[in-house]
Amino acid sequence: MRLMLRVFYFKLHARKVTQQIIYEYYGIILCFGVKLMGEYHIKGGRRICGEIPINGAKNAILPILASVVLNPGVSVIHNCPKISDTKVSVDILRAIGCKVNEEGKTLIIDAGGVNVSDVPADLVKEMRSSFIFLGGVLGRLGRVKICKPGGCELGERAVDLHLSGLAKLGVKVCDEDGVIECTADKITGCRINLSFPSVGATENLMLAGIYGEGETIISNAAKEPEIVDLQNFLNICGAKVKGAGTTEIVVTGVKKLHDGEYTVMPDRIVAGTYLVASAITNGEITLNNIEKEHLYPITDKLMETGCKINFTGKSVTLTAPDGRLKAIDELITNPHPGFPTDMQPQFVTLLSIASGTSIITETIFNERDKHIYQLKQMGAD
Repeated sequence: MRLMLRVFYFKLHARKVTQQIIYEYYGIILCFGVKLMGEYHIKGGRRICGEIPINGAKNAILPILASVVLNPGVSVIHNCPKISDTKVSVDILRAIGCKVNEEGKTLIIDAGGVNVSDVPADLVKEMRSSFIFLGGVLGRLGRVKICKPGGCELGERAVDLHLSGLAKLGVKVCDEDGVIECTADKITGCRINLSFPSVGATENLMLAGIYGEGETIISNAAKEPEIVDLQNFLNICGAKVKGAGTTEIVVTGVKKLHDGEYTVMPDRIVAGTYLVASAITNGEITLNNIEKEHLYPITDKLMETGCKINFTGKSVTLTAPDGRLKAIDELITNPHPGFPTDMQPQFVTLLSIASGTSIITETIFNERDKHIYQLKQMGAD
């Protein structure tokens, strides 16, 4: 099989899986809507087998980096994934006054000099998750100016829940011509009921409430593991946050955060992508440095296709069946702990070579289907 994509030129020989199967995990994603430049040349027909460690989670490191702004001291973050989104976040931190040193996968951030409330528009437009700096900068300086974010094109991703929640906390919000300006002499805690468990809104409201007066209660909060990771980091730095991972998060305001050191959780989407890649090629793969509870929504569906899954401590091994994979009657994407939308394109690809008909329903992003046309070009039904 030969795929030509507009991404980096890369030759993948899947016979050996060593410390890194590909430069970044997007290489396995193939045609799942990744918007990069160049080409991949992929020679198929080989099983993906071997052993590989899983790096830090993209969706955890980005809100953590936005939250370090709240600490006027030094934050040390380990297991940071070396990906472009991390670089954009570091560039934003430097632009608003932070000093950042990189030592391998560790970032040492001194936020004592933060004095810029205008987040650079050119950086915000590069990455959707940059909008999380809204809550961090606002909480630290009492003011923030940030444009509406860019990043991946998955359909409508409104920021209304972020802004309406901040308004309830006493923040003055001005949204004009794609630029959002928020000011607050003080933030007053209250109960905020989200109409949808938005991950970004949950994170922004958590950060905004850290220096608020009283309790900020976020009801119908997102329950993703990455939000638990953000809570754990904040609490190490002296915040008072509880309830992450449940439908209600309570943030009790504090006067000041202090220095903290933290290790980012492993990336469950990267892990799931490797498992799917091995399953597609009838391979056998072992992933190290994983959290099995984070992978259950993915591994449960892989077992339905006929794969064997074995968890041992912080490792998981997938063994694909000898014959064809089996279809899944129904797969529906949902907020955590449901099946993650970020794994939907990978499973569409897997099920396109499975025996039988599978029904997949995407409920999170109304335009997460751009991979389907490319798969049909390759003969998928």
